[in-house]
Amino acid sequence: MPIYEYVCQECGEKFEKLVRSSSGATELVCPRCGSTRAEKTLSLFGLSGPSAGSGSAGGAAPSCGPVG
Repeated sequence: MPIYEYVCQECGEKFEKLVRSSSGATELVCPRCGSTRAEKTLSLFGLSGPSAGSGSAGGAAPSCGPVG
């Protein structure tokens, strides 16, 4: 069951919604203003574990910035 992020088109509030099924329509209501005008936004995910903050993934070189 994925969690999607939305932004309200009326007040700009960002909120998350747990979606139980992709086939059924999900009722979206802004928790701040009650509007039903919301759009799905690009979601980013975080990593956790020993290599999450080290700047490399499993010994691979970083993808951005100077090397060395």
